[in-house]
Amino acid sequence: MKRVLLLFIILLIAVSFQDSAGQNRKAARAYASFNAGEYYDAIDQFKDSYSKAKKTDKASRTELGFMIAECYRLTNDPKNAETWYRLAVKSAFSKPDAQYWLAESLKKTGKYQQAVDEFKKYKQVAPSDSRADQEIRSCELALEWQRNPEAYKVEELKDLNSKDADFSPAYGRDDFGVIYFTSSREGAAGSKTHGATGQSFTDIFESRLDKKSKWSTPVPAENLNSDSEDGTPCFSANYKEVFFTRCEAGKREKKGCVIMVSKRSGEKWSDPEDTKILPDSLVAAHPAISADGLTLCFVSDMPGGYGMKDIYEVTRDDENGSWSKPRNLGPDINTTGNELFPYIRDDGSLYFASDGQIGMGGLDIFKAAAQPDGSWVIKNMKPPINSFADDFGIVFENSNERGIFSSTRKGKGNDELYTFELPPLRFNVTGLVKDEKTGSPIQGAVVQLIASDASNLQAETGTGGDFKFALKQDVDYIFLASKKGYLNGKEKETTKAQEKSRDYMVTILLTAIDRPIELPNIFYDFGKWDLRPESMVSLDKLVETLNDNSNVTIELMSHTDSRDTEAYNQDLSQKRAQSVVQYLIEKGIEPARLSAKGYGESTPKVVDAAIAAQNPFLKEGTTLTEQFINTLASEEQKEIAHQINRRTEFRVLRTDYVSPKK
Repeated sequence: MKRVLLLFIILLIAVSFQDSAGQNRKAARAYASFNAGEYYDAIDQFKDSYSKAKKTDKASRTELGFMIAECYRLTNDPKNAETWYRLAVKSAFSKPDAQYWLAESLKKTGKYQQAVDEFKKYKQVAPSDSRADQEIRSCELALEWQRNPEAYKVEELKDLNSKDADFSPAYGRDDFGVIYFTSSREGAAGSKTHGATGQSFTDIFESRLDKKSKWSTPVPAENLNSDSEDGTPCFSANYKEVFFTRCEAGKREKKGCVIMVSKRSGEKWSDPEDTKILPDSLVAAHPAISADGLTLCFVSDMPGGYGMKDIYEVTRDDENGSWSKPRNLGPDINTTGNELFPYIRDDGSLYFASDGQIGMGGLDIFKAAAQPDGSWVIKNMKPPINSFADDFGIVFENSNERGIFSSTRKGKGNDELYTFELPPLRFNVTGLVKDEKTGSPIQGAVVQLIASDASNLQAETGTGGDFKFALKQDVDYIFLASKKGYLNGKEKETTKAQEKSRDYMVTILLTAIDRPIELPNIFYDFGKWDLRPESMVSLDKLVETLNDNSNVTIELMSHTDSRDTEAYNQDLSQKRAQSVVQYLIEKGIEPARLSAKGYGESTPKVVDAAIAAQNPFLKEGTTLTEQFINTLASEEQKEIAHQINRRTEFRVLRTDYVSPKK
């Protein structure tokens, strides 16, 4: 019996050892695939190892789960990556990287607030890593940008998209009726499958726009493709040269990428040749040629850069000259992350994709404007061009604000093409004309639009005192309202520096001329008639009103309170009224339009609705005589009443004045 039991134990150990050895071999194959960049293949291998790993071996299962998440991340599947990173971070054996990439996966699926929470957790386990602060800021900005998107109109280019990857478009003709782009769809010349994506090697495809503005079925570009990976084309300004990327790779070896060039002869392309801008041992990809054909930007991970992949440039003296040594575009553009898919617009501005700049998700599209000192001003293109997914590979129709770009925003993980266009800016103004005193709408007022581009329009207000005009871009406007029995009123608006369509709202208040009009905030020192500086704002508005109503003459009326003698108050008020007139004359108002009269304490103020609302102890309709003021309950209330009586007003005397200067 003991011998039988011993034999059973020996057999059990042997089987266990064989299982363990088998597990190790499977895991080794998975790591080999991963290290070779065959992430798509490695997923199933790691999953197989994970499912067979003992549940008690938590460290091993955590590591395998983390590697599955890494594969999903590197195959651009953030949804599945999130699932596996969550499993990893729950383990006591979790790595800090799992926490970071969980947050990144949430960000890349648009779950910005959850991502912020996870980045904050990462800061606790890796306080010295500054990436978390930038990513938190990115999420906060993404939420803000989503609330206030740019005006671009974006639509999926369904005519060209397939179930496989379609990206990096380039126009192949000056009427933008021919498009070249990169695709892994069926029909590609290369028969190999990419271990990192599970899709066929890419080729360059071509499509043409027919008379009905529909793109034809894409076909492989003739003479540009090989059995390697070909893609990311760009064309010279005359469309006689095409530059593109060719990457040669075996199942378990990477031979690198080079930039090829082909020249057009009639309708045919010459056999592509290596530009040899870098030695064979280095990677050069994603070419972008300038409008003059003398500068070529490209992407490389050569030593000495700022991050994983940087953007470089080479130059030449003429179109047949040799290329210079590469120059890194510097830290304004290049980061510790990836800068990819450059595009040089005809105005010299550079567009590129980056996951290292502050952005919304994976790759965002940025615009870079070169400065005289050699630096760059970088601008995120924001939504709807950018999204929580990868957005990259943009091309414009020359100077027009429309074109095509690539994105994974539909969530399938595949790259797809999208059109974009900035619609013409539209501006409208809706206005109301109201009585300044009562707030009632004024019907039948004439509103004149006076524009800096010399246009002049006119409208009449409806029963609600309303009017409406369509406005133009980059123009200053004045809206001048007039109505018999009122002083003219005006408001100003401008459409200059406006980057989005907008509807303006303006309210023009008209002042009736059948009653005195008080000038607010006219102040003097006690017993003085010199104007204090704070009075100038109100008087400058009166100057503007008189200039807008050149046909009126007015009387400036100054009033005092009842303290001191009548004779003293009369003299003081006359001098104060005259000081206002003198100020207006100095501002260019003709003396013949102005008269000054001091009323002393003879005309106490009658409490109106506005005064009563501000001072509940005063009832509307009450005249603030000295006798009434003396009945008020406190010295504070009495002082308020005296202050109300101390005022400067004007009234319209004539509306038919004609200047002798005319």
